[in-house]
Amino acid sequence: MPVGESYIANDIYLNPSVQQIIILTGPNMSGKSAILRQTALITLMAHMGSFVPASDAKIPLTDKIFTRVGASDNLSGGESTFMVEMNETASIINNITEKSLILLDEIGRGTSTYDGISIAWSIVEFLQKSVHQPKTLFATHYHELNELEEKLPTVKNYHINQ
Repeated sequence: MPVGESYIANDIYLNPSVQQIIILTGPNMSGKSAILRQTALITLMAHMGSFVPASDAKIPLTDKIFTRVGASDNLSGGESTFMVEMNETASIINNITEKSLILLDEIGRGTSTYDGISIAWSIVEFLQKSVHQPKTLFATHYHELNELEEKLPTVKNYHINQ
């Protein structure tokens, strides 16, 4: 950040019984990915006993921090961006516990719009209905996912403005 520019503090509240999944929407470069990263880093720093840059932090025991961020492929191994994304997401879903923190960024972007929305929607539904109910931050451009807040009781939507 440039000298003299203030950092805008962010509050994150995740609780499986009230607000298990936060869907972050907003334009490019609005800070969605930064919130995901800061949440992972603060959780990790707290677990190793480090100072965390927060005025107040109550971080529950977290056994795993899962992330799916960024587009990459493995074309030499026969895997497209979409295939890598789906394999990584499947691995996350198959290894979650009730103490997991999941950070997902732009799930479904590696395929067509309607297929991507359907995949993202179904992943949110699965995580919300899972017996484990992992705490989840889900950053997306798919504003259609905002409807999940009305359909699923512990899913909340937050829109980030620039």
